Amino acid sequence: MTDVSQARRAAGTGGTMGKWVKERGLLLANAALFIAFFGGMVLSGAASYSEDQLAHGQPAVSVLQYLGTGAFVEATFENWESEFLQMGMYVLLTVFLFQKGSSESKPMGRAAPQDEDPRPAKFRPSTPWPVRRGGWVLKLYEHSLSIMFLLLFLMSFVLHAVGGSADYNDDQQAHGQPTVTVLGYLATSRFWFESFQNWQSEFLAVAVLVGASVYLREKGSPESKPVAEPHYETGA
Repeated sequence: MTDVSQARRAAGTGGTMGKWVKERGLLLANAALFIAFFGGMVLSGAASYSEDQLAHGQPAVSVLQYLGTGAFVEATFENWESEFLQMGMYVLLTVFLFQKGSSESKPMGRAAPQDEDPRPAKFRPSTPWPVRRGGWVLKLYEHSLSIMFLLLFLMSFVLHAVGGSADYNDDQQAHGQPTVTVLGYLATSRFWFESFQNWQSEFLAVAVLVGASVYLREKGSPESKPVAEPHYETGA
C-alpha cells in the first residue's frame, strides 16, 4: 500500500470517528461529566466516611471498602431516585399540561408531532421495530420512556432503602440502640427526610426552567425559544 493510500485511509478513519463523536456529543459529554463527578463523590465520600470512623474510634476504610458500605449505597441511590422521579414525572406531565410561552411545553391551539398516532404511518426500513410490529408491543413502546424512568426510580428507591437501613443500623449499633429491617427503615423520618430533601429540589429546578424559558433565552440551545421569539409563543 502506498503512502498516499495509507494517508487517505487514516484520514477517512479519523473523519468517521469524528463524525461518530459529533453525532453523539451531548450523550458523551454528559457521560464523561457523570464519570468525573461520580469518581469525585466516591473519593471524597470515602475520605469523609473514614474521618467519621476515626472520630468514633473505628478503623478507616479504603475506597473499595467504602463502596460496600451502606453509606455509599444510600448516598448514591438517594440522589438517583430523585433524578429519575423528576425526569419521569416531567415526561408524563408534559403529555397533558401546558405552559403558555414556555419552550418546554407543547404548542397550544395546534397539533404537536408527539401526539400523532403511529398506526397509520407509512413504514420505512428506519421505522422502529415496535411500530412495525404493532399490537401490545407498540402499546408498550408508546410509553416506553416513562416506563423506563419508573423502573429506574423503583430500583433506586429500593436500593436507597437497603443502603440507608444498613447505614442507619450502623449508627444504631454504635449508640447501643435496636436495629431495623429495610421495611422498618421505610417507616423512619430519616428515610423520608432523605427523599423529600432531594425531590423538592428537583421539581424546583424544573419549575424554574419551565417559567424562565418564557422570558429568557439561550442562543443555540433547543431548550430555548429563538432569541427574537415573542414571550407568548409556546413550544420550541
